Amino acid sequence: MHVKATDGRTRDDAGGSVPHNENPLVSSVRLQGYCASILSAAGLPDADARIVASSLVDANLRGVHSHGVSRIPIYVDRLRRGLVNTDPQVKVVREAGGTLVVDGDNGMGQVVLQRSLELGLQRVPEHRTVSVAVRGSNHYGSGAYFARQAAASGLAMFLYGNAPATMAAFGGRDRFLGTNPYTFAVPAGDREPMVLDMATSVVARGKIIAAAQLGYPIPEGWAVDENGVATTDAEAALAGSVLPFGGPKGYGIALIVEVMAAMFSGAHSGPQVGDLYEDLDRPQGVGAFFTLHDIEAFVPANEFAERMEWLYEAIKKSGPPDGEVLLPGELEERAAQRQLREGIAVPPAVIAQLEELSPESSPVTSQTDGAHGRK
Repeated sequence: MHVKATDGRTRDDAGGSVPHNENPLVSSVRLQGYCASILSAAGLPDADARIVASSLVDANLRGVHSHGVSRIPIYVDRLRRGLVNTDPQVKVVREAGGTLVVDGDNGMGQVVLQRSLELGLQRVPEHRTVSVAVRGSNHYGSGAYFARQAAASGLAMFLYGNAPATMAAFGGRDRFLGTNPYTFAVPAGDREPMVLDMATSVVARGKIIAAAQLGYPIPEGWAVDENGVATTDAEAALAGSVLPFGGPKGYGIALIVEVMAAMFSGAHSGPQVGDLYEDLDRPQGVGAFFTLHDIEAFVPANEFAERMEWLYEAIKKSGPPDGEVLLPGELEERAAQRQLREGIAVPPAVIAQLEELSPESSPVTSQTDGAHGRK
């Protein structure tokens, strides 16, 4: 296997840093096509496989490796077990004005959310602000992938999603809430959109999963073991509970996200949500809720862009002379631009897992056409 290596350091799947030269650099186009072909072979229609692969590779590009192609093996496993509908009839089951309830028919999470977003976008010209509740879905990866699409259309988007129970309520003992991420994106004139995408736990559980897969420890303060004792052992953390950020504040926000994603949509909630890795006998039943806001309904687009530019410059100037203040999404955008040029740093362990699913080729040698998912 011939790979390219570089010096320096980069964030790894666990959210820490490892020497960059430990990881092969893979073309994003090649990696996307390779992953799409694996998903197609597992039963997904080509178009849907491209949606999922695009979402995962985009996460890797932006340094969010916990939501990237390391998820392919478990996706394939669930597809082969028949736990995900490969031909979902994603449809509106309730509609009132600019409000929709969408049933994802147990489709792949990225496919369900992409189609739900398209249904919402279709209604923005008439209603200017649209709310969409989604049920019958599965793990949908990085919410920023979808929110940036809305921002590219001149819209602000809020997205809330629930997840399998991995976090105890503040003061509680048993795992009840998921890491329940929320995402926000808004256009920023000529600049890249401002994007906030975060879990309501101290860290996304996917980073602990990735650390366990790679044999890395996790930082202190991320999680406790099954006895409620603080741990830096990733495996022990997975058996225990991740911690909410900010104690009762993170717990409160996680609970509100649960209300938005599950109570409004009729999705599974709390312990009802199937665990992506552990519950290999039932669908997940994930829920989501998002709102789309036409900027022009509130303020002329050019005026909004000017205000965002002022905000950007003012925040940048607020930093110390020898430091830099970053806006939400800026670090990820820089990582994306760098890795588009140089290639995505993919851990050898992840490459090996992908090669097991497609032993006739490798993401570092495949001639797959990443734009179309065809060889």
